[in-house]
Amino acid sequence: MRHFGHVAPEVRQRLFHREPCAFTADSPPHLLASALGATLYSPATRPRLADDILKQAGRGVTSMVVCLEDSIDDSEVADAEENLVRHFADLAERGVEPPLLFVRVRAAEQIPDLTRRLGPSLRLLSGFVLPKFTEERGVPFLEAIAAAEAEAGGATGGRRLFAMPVLESPELLHLESRGETLAGIARTVDKYRDRVLALRLGVTDFCSAYGLRRPPDMTAYDVQIVASVIADVVNMLGRADGTGFTVTGPVWEYFRVQERMFKPQLRRSPFLEGRAEELRQALIEHDMDGLLREIELDRANGLLGKTCIHPSHVLPVHALSVVSHEEFSDAEDILRPDRGGGGVLRSSYTNKMNEVKPHRAWAERTLRRAEVFGVARADVGFVELLTAGLPG
Repeated sequence: MRHFGHVAPEVRQRLFHREPCAFTADSPPHLLASALGATLYSPATRPRLADDILKQAGRGVTSMVVCLEDSIDDSEVADAEENLVRHFADLAERGVEPPLLFVRVRAAEQIPDLTRRLGPSLRLLSGFVLPKFTEERGVPFLEAIAAAEAEAGGATGGRRLFAMPVLESPELLHLESRGETLAGIARTVDKYRDRVLALRLGVTDFCSAYGLRRPPDMTAYDVQIVASVIADVVNMLGRADGTGFTVTGPVWEYFRVQERMFKPQLRRSPFLEGRAEELRQALIEHDMDGLLREIELDRANGLLGKTCIHPSHVLPVHALSVVSHEEFSDAEDILRPDRGGGGVLRSSYTNKMNEVKPHRAWAERTLRRAEVFGVARADVGFVELLTAGLPG
């Protein structure tokens, strides 16, 4: 799979200075963590789950979470587990590569039970999403994954079962317990570093603790109590010194299912010849303006990828994750071997200062993103990338 892999090769050639790389579930963890992109959540109760997964893969989704936790009623858990096992078997029989697939569980005990029940179709599973993660609750989850992987043996296809903890507990939100909770989380994920693929932020739960819900014209960063938690998580767990982890952006809750996402005329061509303003208005009409601003703020605050609960959110996340030609040029200039001693240089776009030592970590992170999301051509922007990826 690859980002924008659902776009015709000749269109990708026109869009990209450097195309996104191909990857599989067997790719190195650091690459998979960067490549998660828009991780689409789906309740495990969906009656056509296997068809839904393959449909979304055909539309550019590269990672999905099948949810057994908050997205389903407590009374539905047993039926949802049975449905999940049945549809994974269906996927395995079809022999088609699905997106990276994860299961969000409620309790550690579900992990060994599900891995046994999945049988040969366990090879399709990349790992588990662990809710309300703290040191106390997280260790049993992580030990259960390790034990289930060992018990499964060859059923995993030789792959490691990864964990994606969700940071969403009240202890993390509340000021009096935040420092201790963060320190405990840091100890735990560092101990199990080779199993933790990425950390996810549960902003909906943060808001819930104070009876809040952000409106569609506001981002998570406009809600100061939430923004403070994001800042502290990145501060302790998202450092660029080799000790940090990939931290993914929070969920965007708003969508419209009764309307097509964009006006039909916007689908005529991957290059819109100056119609960017029309597209911008279409995005605003469909409650997307807030989403776009939040994606940009995610990246500015050190987050990569995003939790998504609706397919219409996937392409904006991926289009805004593509590295611009200007960013790529700056990153390459900063990391040139002859610049190892530091110094300051004018950017090749002649519009900014590139200071080699302070900007090195940014440049390294930018090139990692460029590997999985690609580098746009100099004359290609968000509009072209977005419209090229729309289904026909």
